[in-house]
Amino acid sequence: MMNKKPFYFLAVCMLSAAGILSAQSRTTLTDWVNPFIGTTTLWDSADLGYKPTRRAWGAEAYPGASLPNSMVQVTPVTMWRSGSGYQYEDTVVYAFAHTSKGHWNLCYVPMIAVSGDVDPKHYYSSYSHQNESARPGYYQAYLEKYGINAEVTSTLRCAFHKYTYKDGRNKKLLADLARSNERVREWDIKKSGDHSFQGFQKTGSPFYFYAVTNHKIKKVGSVKDGESEVSVVDFFDNKKVSDPLEMKVGFSYVSVENAKENLEREMLTKSFNEVRSAADKTWEHLLSKIQVSGGTPDHRETFYSTLYRSFLWPILLSDANGAFRDASGKIVNKGFKYYSNPSFWDDYRNKLILLGMISPDVATDVIRSITDRGAITGFMPTFFHGDHASTFIAGSYLRGLKDFDVKKSYQILLNNAFVEGKGGRPHLKEYMERGWISEMDVENPKLETVAKAAVTKTQEYSYDDYATALLARALGDQANYEKLMKRVDNYKNLFDPETQLMRGRLANGQWITPFDPQQPYFEYMYREANGWQSTFFAPHDPKGFIALYPSEKAFEKKLDSLFTIPWKGYEAHNLTTFIGQYCHGNQPGHSSPYLYYFIGKQEKAQHLLNKILNDYYRMGPERLAYAGMDDAGEMSSWFTLNALGLYTYSPADPEYLITVPLFDKVEFDLHGTKFSILKRGNGERIKSITYGGEKINGYMIQHQQLQQGKELVITTD
Repeated sequence: MMNKKPFYFLAVCMLSAAGILSAQSRTTLTDWVNPFIGTTTLWDSADLGYKPTRRAWGAEAYPGASLPNSMVQVTPVTMWRSGSGYQYEDTVVYAFAHTSKGHWNLCYVPMIAVSGDVDPKHYYSSYSHQNESARPGYYQAYLEKYGINAEVTSTLRCAFHKYTYKDGRNKKLLADLARSNERVREWDIKKSGDHSFQGFQKTGSPFYFYAVTNHKIKKVGSVKDGESEVSVVDFFDNKKVSDPLEMKVGFSYVSVENAKENLEREMLTKSFNEVRSAADKTWEHLLSKIQVSGGTPDHRETFYSTLYRSFLWPILLSDANGAFRDASGKIVNKGFKYYSNPSFWDDYRNKLILLGMISPDVATDVIRSITDRGAITGFMPTFFHGDHASTFIAGSYLRGLKDFDVKKSYQILLNNAFVEGKGGRPHLKEYMERGWISEMDVENPKLETVAKAAVTKTQEYSYDDYATALLARALGDQANYEKLMKRVDNYKNLFDPETQLMRGRLANGQWITPFDPQQPYFEYMYREANGWQSTFFAPHDPKGFIALYPSEKAFEKKLDSLFTIPWKGYEAHNLTTFIGQYCHGNQPGHSSPYLYYFIGKQEKAQHLLNKILNDYYRMGPERLAYAGMDDAGEMSSWFTLNALGLYTYSPADPEYLITVPLFDKVEFDLHGTKFSILKRGNGERIKSITYGGEKINGYMIQHQQLQQGKELVITTD
């Protein structure tokens, strides 16, 4: 029989995973967060839009313990080389990794408690969701193979493991350092004291660790079986059988010494409950920046869960003493916290602006970090296509985040806009000369065809030019402002008047033929999309885009078709869940519904937004699946902002498109100034908008207005 503690967790998890805890029993905002939302996979063809022949890419989120934008994410690995390491439908736990993102990488330094003889090929343990639980900063699972209740919590740079054994004898720790979600190039582990061991795992830059245990270490050895090898930490039986095995681990990308210092500063003298409680309070403080009332309990749980998940990436890379390893590999200390690159192609649309609204110090240090990399490489970091660092920096600066060297950042952004080179914009020279990028002449292109994604690049470069132009104007650089503004209409060069869709062109200027706008591609003409999903992207120029059509009525008919022409059942990674041709499971079309605003049909946009908010974030039999990948928080931030009634339609512009919120009242702490949002009525059509009692014409509100701390009233009918 397992002890009583796991049975307690069984009850908690069954309620939490199902999302049926009563509103009265939730006394804090962290009580509303369900870390399992976003971890499941969709298998039903009615949900996916096609009959699956393989596992679809789900949200790829993890339920493990982490702090906002921290170095460490302690999370169970249920399958190697999966997005986050964790998939809800799996039945075994291999280990607890200490880094995760959700993009098939990381999952560094996997460790777990075991007992008895160790089989390096089959050391994993079965577990059940009936005895698993999670909340911000904490995760628990009962390891059935060993009779161990495993609990983990964390600080910014450290992890705390607590293992309570049913049979307390023969306690061991296992480290599978030959494994991660990336190719492991080198690793090492060794005993460093009676109660400590240390080592590193290297995939790119080494990830160092220093661990302290509450049991005296006998030895650190290895167990092999063919090519499989794991490291095992054996302990003396110098504690009571009933004493849990506890391990505190510090991490660093700089050195073992820094990992030890991080541990000493953040965790070494604290108990498990103290660390867990502090993690909960940290999350409570962040979540309390937005307080909602009204709406359903389901809406509230989904809202705070998506808000939570919006603040897990990018991650901290610098140590408690300020040291970090820069882009050249040098160990430096420049007086700011050094963060990983954001997932720019995904989250420039919404999450990075939300980051600045809630955690301006973090957003500022992220800008300093990417600027530091750019000063070394010559270019701002890019991700997939455009250099959307331009949107992040311009949008943040124009919203008042100015505690960084904006001139230095701007000069690097100009390199991205005007200089072709490794690390910058691919095919930039062609883009500048033609005003568009030609696609390769490919006979019988397939989903996986490797090409230039020329349409997507042209569209996104046009928007990046616009973002950089906004910054040029703010900094008084009129010459570059005018150069860049001449390029912001380049997207129009790939608009085909005959099909009224964005379409690839060959180098000779001819349209690509044959052309099937319903056929999706990973990088032929479009990036992870088809012609329908890619066409409606021009967030900087909605009126100019609509003017490409014969009339607003013709445009409305075309936009209607996006949401009504049935998906043909194509199966493609990253493309899941559809409303007609619109795919909410991937980013390229996420701005499309809002175009109804610009032809006087706001209520049609809201009808779609309501459908997505209510039906596309709690999917599947467990109601824990997103429509698609969270992509480092972009999907989550989409929900968060639309649930509030404010969306970053053009994130480079310091303004928000007003939508109908899910809640009756929202109180938002914006850098110490509180503004509120009130919804009156339950309709989809916005009848009137006032701010501070004064009418707002149109549907946009400026960031500067929100900083005045007044009341935004949205009346619907």
